[in-house]
Amino acid sequence: MKKKETIENKNSLKSSRTAWKPGNMLYPVPAVMVSCQREGEAPNIITVAWAGTICSSPAMLSISIRPERHSYGIIKETGEFAVNLVTKDLVRAADYCGVKSGREVDKFKEMKLTPCFLEHIKAPGIEESPVSLACRVVEIKHLGSHDLFLAEVTGVSVNSRYLDEKGKFRLNEAGLIAYSHGEYFELGKKLGSFGYSVKKAEKRPSGRRKNK
Repeated sequence: MKKKETIENKNSLKSSRTAWKPGNMLYPVPAVMVSCQREGEAPNIITVAWAGTICSSPAMLSISIRPERHSYGIIKETGEFAVNLVTKDLVRAADYCGVKSGREVDKFKEMKLTPCFLEHIKAPGIEESPVSLACRVVEIKHLGSHDLFLAEVTGVSVNSRYLDEKGKFRLNEAGLIAYSHGEYFELGKKLGSFGYSVKKAEKRPSGRRKNK
């Protein structure tokens, strides 16, 4: 009886929503430029929208790549890559590196990007990016259309252009972009900071002055 009542209650719920078949609609996501290099060859860049943080200690992240992509073989062979954050100034280059193949073009050259040295790995970062994360692959999970590369972040390189006079890194003022449903967006208005929903309101002075 309870099961029947549950079904009836569910059917009675009103909604203007439409059901679609299963798909990847977890948006927005970061669009990052992943740089890699095989020894003796020019460095390459692949733009990845399926990337994410997976662990803080040790620092780890993941990227998903189709096996037929040129960068897939390079990363699988070398076991390393760099994740470079994308700003509004780099969004055209990011799009280009996502649709063009490194088998056919030198993406650094075509997009006038500069390879930069990163500690811990041989693959270069992208000088124009505000943050480059040096990564070493620890596991590859074969899924379906894409394989998941789990990697440890072995070093972080930041562009001093975004450091203020006190040495604070102003990353959120760099014009970072996000990718959503086939389109790129610049991050906009700040809505809050971590923990603001439970933070106690600061007590303000009453404004009363004691007689002296």
